[in-house]
Amino acid sequence: MRTVLIAGAFSLVVSLFGTPLYIRWLVHRKYGQFVRDDGPTTHHTKRGTPTMGGVVIILASLLAYGAAHLFTGWTPSASGLLALGLMTGLGVVGFLDDFLKISKQRSLGLTARAKLIGQGLVGIAFAVLALQFPSQARGHATPASTHISILRDTQLDLAWFGALGGTIAFVVWVLVITSAVSNGVNLTDGLDGLATGATTLVLAAYVLICTFQSNQSCWTLKEVEARCYEVRDPRDLAVVAAAVMGACFGFLWWNASPAKIFMGDTGSLALGGALAGLAILSRTQILLVLLGGLFVIITLSVILQVGSFKLTGRRIFRMAPLQHHFELAGWGEVTIVIRFWIIAGLFVSLGLGVFYAQWVTSQ
Repeated sequence: MRTVLIAGAFSLVVSLFGTPLYIRWLVHRKYGQFVRDDGPTTHHTKRGTPTMGGVVIILASLLAYGAAHLFTGWTPSASGLLALGLMTGLGVVGFLDDFLKISKQRSLGLTARAKLIGQGLVGIAFAVLALQFPSQARGHATPASTHISILRDTQLDLAWFGALGGTIAFVVWVLVITSAVSNGVNLTDGLDGLATGATTLVLAAYVLICTFQSNQSCWTLKEVEARCYEVRDPRDLAVVAAAVMGACFGFLWWNASPAKIFMGDTGSLALGGALAGLAILSRTQILLVLLGGLFVIITLSVILQVGSFKLTGRRIFRMAPLQHHFELAGWGEVTIVIRFWIIAGLFVSLGLGVFYAQWVTSQ
């Protein structure tokens, strides 16, 4: 638990005090946000605000993870490194997208195809490596398994397709998860502090979930129970979640309305990658749909809007994603953010309740 606390505190300090230094550097380089003219008129005042703030979140998380292990003398695990690798890899894709937007002063950075290819390559590398590194001390368990998981691994095993087919099916499944989550966080990042605060709540849930899994691990309990967890490195995943959560807390100080800096696609894709990695490696893939319920609702609003317009020529919302609909309806930005945080908190609470209820009722 000490390693978890050190990681969270260290990343908080680095992000809190490192962000203003980064803001000054961005201002000096004139790396400001480009704002679309067809968006809400209230956003026009945000034009020129420093962006690519996700760099601070990524660096603070990596430094905190390393520092926590250095101070405690505890060896980093394959699971922890893979989760951070997925976060960093998707962050690099987002950084390239942000940099092109800034340098060309337009709303389009990477093409949709290039962005999907970048996300795909990172996701494939993560998926393949997640099935490697078996631990002899933990029954030769690998960081991830080919089983579809809800609150833990289910009987639905993609290895049914054979060794090669199972691996390919698992890679495709991971690509679906990483793409959905990273793009969900990206769509949510439309108002000051909205995505940062909502992601922080989900990360806090994963600190609790992974810590609980560590305390109820099949590899450490003296008497193995039927309801123990076969997650390979739950404690180190809690360290990762705490490190990223602390970085988000520190960044939120400067990202809250009126934002002094935006995380950009660098941050939103990276945070989506962190959540996807934690869900896959902690064997709670479907539970993330509930924990990240706000991201799901906002993503669905875009899907419904596009689908309705293509099929009927009519729009369901004044503007999508959903937060912009309420902006055009006259809600204040801070009001929307706080109410959406409340919704995100309710989903997180419900998800944690379902997770714990399953453990209590399992025999």
